[in-house]
Amino acid sequence: MIYNIRGENIEVTPAIKDYVEKKLEKLTRYFTTPTDAQTAYVNLKVYNEKQKVEVTIPMPNLLLRAEDINLDMYAAIDLVVDKLERQIRKHKTKLNRKGRGKEGGVGEYFKSLEGIDDASAVYDEDEAELELVRTKRFTLKPMDTEEAILQMDMLGHSFFVFSDAETGNTNVVYRRKDGKYGLIEPE
Repeated sequence: MIYNIRGENIEVTPAIKDYVEKKLEKLTRYFTTPTDAQTAYVNLKVYNEKQKVEVTIPMPNLLLRAEDINLDMYAAIDLVVDKLERQIRKHKTKLNRKGRGKEGGVGEYFKSLEGIDDASAVYDEDEAELELVRTKRFTLKPMDTEEAILQMDMLGHSFFVFSDAETGNTNVVYRRKDGKYGLIEPE
């Protein structure tokens, strides 16, 4: 695997680089295809005495991504690798349940997970089947982004779907973890 490790407000020392590579190398045991040409993008950030680690591994038909914040950089790296491992297990299990893992698709990129009997596996709460518990229908009112943010705040939601008054496209505004706002719009 190729590692692209960047640091923001931190110097990526050889010790940190080796630790990241050693931990991420454990994930390659789950892949059936050679990972020599596969790139793992790692971003290490330090701010307000906190350490943030973001890892992105793009794959065909799947994007593995995880991030974690901790007071200790090494602990944050461990937690991110654990999250990525859970994602791989979750996707592999979901594919095996639906029978798609046998031919083509993402399932061919993962090896059989040791210690997991697909028919009677015990799953973490994070790996439980996705369950739709509510459906909401509403009319999209044309408005600008600022009005959509005000509506979202007034409702106390973390996102708001609206029709852009200028383009007529369906957009989404959302509140980011840093307290600022984001906008999702179609291409």
